[in-house]
Amino acid sequence: MDKRDLWRHIHAERAALAALLADLDEEEWRRDTLCPGWTVHDVAAHVISTPQVGWGQLPGMMARNLGRGYNAMIFREVKRLGARETRESILGDFERYATSTRHVPTTTSVEPLIDALLHHQDIARPLGRRHAMAPDAAAVAADRVRRLAPLMGTSRLLRSVRLVATDIDWQRGKGPSVTGPMQELLMLASGRAPDPDLVSGEGLAAVPSRG
Repeated sequence: MDKRDLWRHIHAERAALAALLADLDEEEWRRDTLCPGWTVHDVAAHVISTPQVGWGQLPGMMARNLGRGYNAMIFREVKRLGARETRESILGDFERYATSTRHVPTTTSVEPLIDALLHHQDIARPLGRRHAMAPDAAAVAADRVRRLAPLMGTSRLLRSVRLVATDIDWQRGKGPSVTGPMQELLMLASGRAPDPDLVSGEGLAAVPSRG
């Protein structure tokens, strides 16, 4: 996928997520998401922080989290950001940065796609909302997620199964198969529970039980 199409998908996903967030009431903004310890408010603030983090912000982030691992740093920074932002300021940021093509230094331009796709599901699914990912965008995100598996804690799983998409020509890995829509395979590859009604295969036996 070329950069223009990549950013088109990112911007479309941000717009769809912004529309969902604007439709939620205050109580729903306080709900838990699929990310342990993160509320809808926290996740929303995190997603739209991507185009706002530049080289100037990195030293402070590192200093605040000296000696902590990557995941601990992200958790603390997300909670810090969520506490600082209001619902109105987050929605304003979604409007202000809707078409930005900036991303966090040291990351690729695929990371904002991963954030937008996965965190949309992290918010929507616990609320009983449904949002379909574009399969080709989910495939690009899944390929990057596979490379980030050590950070996501999914290396062992992804070495043990073969993921086979049913809605796009995409399959990766070796071993017993897990078959399903590309979006569910992305969920699985990132350590999230796929929709059990949409995936099948002997490889599911290797998938850890997750909430």
